[in-house]
Amino acid sequence: MGKITHFVHQSLDGFIEGPNGEFDWPHMAGELSAHSQALTAEADVFLYGRKVWDLMSGYWPRAEEFSTDAHDLAFAPVWREAPKIVVSSTLKEADWNTRVIGENVVEELTALKESGKNLLLFGGSELASFLTEHRLIDEYQVFVHPVVLGGGRPVLRGPLQRLALDLVESRTFDDKVVMLRHRLAEAQADEKGAN
Repeated sequence: MGKITHFVHQSLDGFIEGPNGEFDWPHMAGELSAHSQALTAEADVFLYGRKVWDLMSGYWPRAEEFSTDAHDLAFAPVWREAPKIVVSSTLKEADWNTRVIGENVVEELTALKESGKNLLLFGGSELASFLTEHRLIDEYQVFVHPVVLGGGRPVLRGPLQRLALDLVESRTFDDKVVMLRHRLAEAQADEKGAN
């Protein structure tokens, strides 16, 4: 059985973007970059909602033109080659080895997990909330950065049902960023598997 891991950067006050869509604040130094590379190497498929896809597809195909950052230069070719899925009701097709799912999202992603595929969901409030509501996310890796954004897009949008999680790891990267790694609580995971 595969899994869906939610990989997300957030501010201390719980936002993934600032009030004007800013995403210039994540601190991607050596340790966090290495962890990110290991996490992406374990994924069979990169998973996006439409808004994050627009950001990613606007940057990573030509990242070498925009950046000399070591993390960016290492990730760009990985991104271009990786199989990707975008969940969107408005996007009909996408480039860069990408499949668009517009209907039967729960069934499609469940089938991929059942086939043994590991999917890595990059950020995004709406898709993360939808998948959380349907208990499709098996693991959350939340990276809390030392910044207060004062508003913007929250990590998850409500209303959501209460969901118990188990903290399986916490770690500090580069003396700045704290990772909180959670999984569905055992009782809920067993219940989900029985359905």
